[in-house]
Amino acid sequence: MQRRPSAPSSARRRSLVAVGLGAVLALTGAPVAAGAADAPEAPVTALAAAEPVLPADAPRTGFETSGGAAWTTLEEEQSFLAAVDAASDRVGISTLATTAAGRPIQLVQIGTRQLSAREVAQRPSILVTCLQHGNEPAAREGCLEVVRDVALDTSPATQQLLRRSTVLVVPTVNPDGRAANTRANADGVDVNRDHLALETLEAQTIAALVRDYDPEMVVDVHEYGGRADVYDRDLIRLWPRNLNVDEGLRARAVELADDFIDPAVEAEGWSTGVYGIWNGPGGEPIAQVAGDGDERIMRNAVGLKHTVGQLTESQTRALTAEEQADPTVNTNRRVDTNVLALRGSLDMLRTQGAELRRETAAAEREAARLGAAGEGYIRFGGADNVLPTSSELLLDPPCAYDLTGEQLDAVSSTLSLHDIRVVERADGTARVPMGQPARGVIPLLMDERAAYDLVQATPVDCA
Repeated sequence: MQRRPSAPSSARRRSLVAVGLGAVLALTGAPVAAGAADAPEAPVTALAAAEPVLPADAPRTGFETSGGAAWTTLEEEQSFLAAVDAASDRVGISTLATTAAGRPIQLVQIGTRQLSAREVAQRPSILVTCLQHGNEPAAREGCLEVVRDVALDTSPATQQLLRRSTVLVVPTVNPDGRAANTRANADGVDVNRDHLALETLEAQTIAALVRDYDPEMVVDVHEYGGRADVYDRDLIRLWPRNLNVDEGLRARAVELADDFIDPAVEAEGWSTGVYGIWNGPGGEPIAQVAGDGDERIMRNAVGLKHTVGQLTESQTRALTAEEQADPTVNTNRRVDTNVLALRGSLDMLRTQGAELRRETAAAEREAARLGAAGEGYIRFGGADNVLPTSSELLLDPPCAYDLTGEQLDAVSSTLSLHDIRVVERADGTARVPMGQPARGVIPLLMDERAAYDLVQATPVDCA
């Protein structure tokens, strides 16, 4: 995962040469076990070396039209999506919510036919969320290009992908932040720290999507800026580190990073790494500056809901003399790496979607079993690379939590968005049983030992 001595020309992608996403989505061999010491490099998908088979008049984003000199405006996004919808019978566009400023948060569904949320939930799917932070524009650009590419590509592999599964994309989670070019939303809230409390419209919208469509995979696309000497990879990624995430699904998320995203990005000469990890001159990790188990962050929140979750981040800094001399080289590289990472993710869905569906369903059942029996541990801290302290470890979890009427009123809508079952009583109080798939989320919301609890409910012992 070292930087290559020379980077490819980003102008190649801007030309939209029609040579096939079919090659893009074909693995060249069996994946290598994640983390295996001294193992050979994971097989490289052809994704990074090929282009989708698109019609000559395929819609282009404002960014593409400008050659990377200007980001796609919100108005151009609407025109672009409408053009893609008109050009493809695979696409459905719906407005999930509208901000106070009147800007839409939209869902693009891509498949062989348009399905209801219930129907999508019955087959493999991926949810891609883009631009939670409004000042990370290359994330959104990559998502818009992938929407067009998957919607219009005629290669056999893309047709196979869509016969087997559904692709869901929210190109602009935070349109008000994009309009103002701010990290936060219009209320000054960081949406990616709100996936537990769900106070923002943006986070509520994503939670409802995950609940209703039940995707097997969720990829959250971002950008980052870092020190040019130790935090300089072209694209970095990270899986859910929260210790309440199912271990098997975490391993799958590591596999997504190591065996699908990295090969797709590196095949084009770009470098990859782990989000939050500084690297020394030999590539060795020397410090961790971000990337913990915080349950408010989306990659952890979706992992707790039994999906194969992933954060990806493209590097914003101009790292080469060429990028410093020509800003469009920088902007095109940022968009390209996001596109490649998403293509690698789609390849995992295409080749392993049915397996992932079985595994996510099994993880839900196991969580419900553990919760009903009061078995297993609950961790209020730590991460997959940091042990929790003794005070952060719940050795004997309760079998339920009791809520007063006032507490229920305060959190009932939040619990519904998290798909948490509540048993209400005639006196207005309620019990939240742990024997349900949301076992890992419930204590984080309502146990007094949790770092970000919304209420302090009463634990009910299993005895």
